[in-house]
Amino acid sequence: MVTTTATVIRPPAVAGLFYPADRGELSHTLAALLDAAAEPARRPPKAIIAPHAGYMYSGPVAASAYALIKPLRDRIRRVVLLGPAHRVALRGLAVPAARAFRTPLGDLRIDADALAALRDLPQVVVSDRAHADEHSLEVHLPFLQTVLGDFGLLPLVVGDATPEEVAQVIERLWGGEETLIVVSSDLSHYHRYAEAQRLDLETAGAIAGLHADLDPEQACGACPVNGLNLVAQRRSLQPVRLDLRNSGDTAGDRSRVVGYAAFAYHERQH
Repeated sequence: MVTTTATVIRPPAVAGLFYPADRGELSHTLAALLDAAAEPARRPPKAIIAPHAGYMYSGPVAASAYALIKPLRDRIRRVVLLGPAHRVALRGLAVPAARAFRTPLGDLRIDADALAALRDLPQVVVSDRAHADEHSLEVHLPFLQTVLGDFGLLPLVVGDATPEEVAQVIERLWGGEETLIVVSSDLSHYHRYAEAQRLDLETAGAIAGLHADLDPEQACGACPVNGLNLVAQRRSLQPVRLDLRNSGDTAGDRSRVVGYAAFAYHERQH
């Protein structure tokens, strides 16, 4: 594991852009999104996939996954959060040197034990630079702070990594019912509405089929999704699609849309 210079707390980079910077407004926004996503109870998931755009665009889709986490509030003690690198070219997966991540809702401590468990993996590097401006992880933090109680966070920015390299990291941190795996990904980018619907339906089918060969044109978080699907194959987990929409359905025009999906992964019932 390669290390770069540490900062103590990673401050929010996209508060006020992707989600409200005011604590009260943010809490109100999250409560409204989660209330709207409430549905008849499903089994609590071991892992979820949720999108990472601005809340006005993808928030309702993300909320469909996070609403399922509410019953786990007093059970989850570790969240492993993986999202794609948008700002920094990166080989492998980057964990932060920072000891906490800050949002308008407060600070989230980095899980030191989880971090230590990855120290011998060559594909894992320590880089605050990879995390500094990355939104694919940050937008999930207020959701997690709202639906869970006290937990440690292990955020991983995923760059150029094979499905097996990602799967190895997830397996190392899999744990038991105290651990939640969250993968951050949007789907297609900047197609016209009907074309995006067609493409995203195909991609959603591939995810539900546990394909581990998605490419970034299908989903910007293809690398972490592929790794999760490898683990799901081995551990007999079944993904359930919770929502599939695009920005033309939520808050944008339909000439150039971004696709969003949410999935929950459960152990198969025999």
